[in-house]
Amino acid sequence: MSLVPEFDAGAMYLALDTSGPVGSVAVSSGAEVLARGVLRRPAEHASGLVPAIAAVLDDCGVDRSELCGLVVGEGPGSFTGVRVAAATAKGLSLALDLPLWAISSLGAAALAIDSGALRYALFDARAERIYGACYRVGPAGVETLRPPHAGELREVLAGDVPAGSVFVGEAAEKHRVVIEGFGFEVVTTGMDTSLADGLVRYLGLHPDTPPIQDVGGWEPRYVRASSAERLWPT
Repeated sequence: MSLVPEFDAGAMYLALDTSGPVGSVAVSSGAEVLARGVLRRPAEHASGLVPAIAAVLDDCGVDRSELCGLVVGEGPGSFTGVRVAAATAKGLSLALDLPLWAISSLGAAALAIDSGALRYALFDARAERIYGACYRVGPAGVETLRPPHAGELREVLAGDVPAGSVFVGEAAEKHRVVIEGFGFEVVTTGMDTSLADGLVRYLGLHPDTPPIQDVGGWEPRYVRASSAERLWPT
């Protein structure tokens, strides 16, 4: 596969993420999103992702042959959802001979909104468990203050949360009362927030991020073992 050295601000890209309850697809020129699509029902992510990609490409009049690369949310999140986006992105990358970038879905959530410099993204991991990561976002780029991790919500909130952080993401809204009870702000993002937008915004800030070298052997980052793996330890 012919790999480009870095993300090109003038080239066409396709971004996709189905790590959470709302999936998203976007076509961009560099980091500027030209068209997007939202998948609102997790049960339809597997069957709806490819049609959504076709629809978004058609919306902005871009043919697959005009794409210069793909960007996928690498997780964490729903195991099934993360696998759906990963398998689709890998298949398209190999079939179209396009480079593929994998970006944290939590990082994409932090960049999908514009509110504050310190953004703590949270995804639901059922009950009061969450996936989280904290980022400092500025004109010069994104700094990871706390890398993606899994844990109990209250333990995370009582732990090392950088002062001034605002909480974003679907789990932040789900657990708003608890988070605000700890004295933190929760930013409302809405059901149509597109993580695909956040993926290309990240690469726009960090164009030297290398694409995946071995697309066929690449696997997403789940952060913790699946329920099946926990029941059947090796």
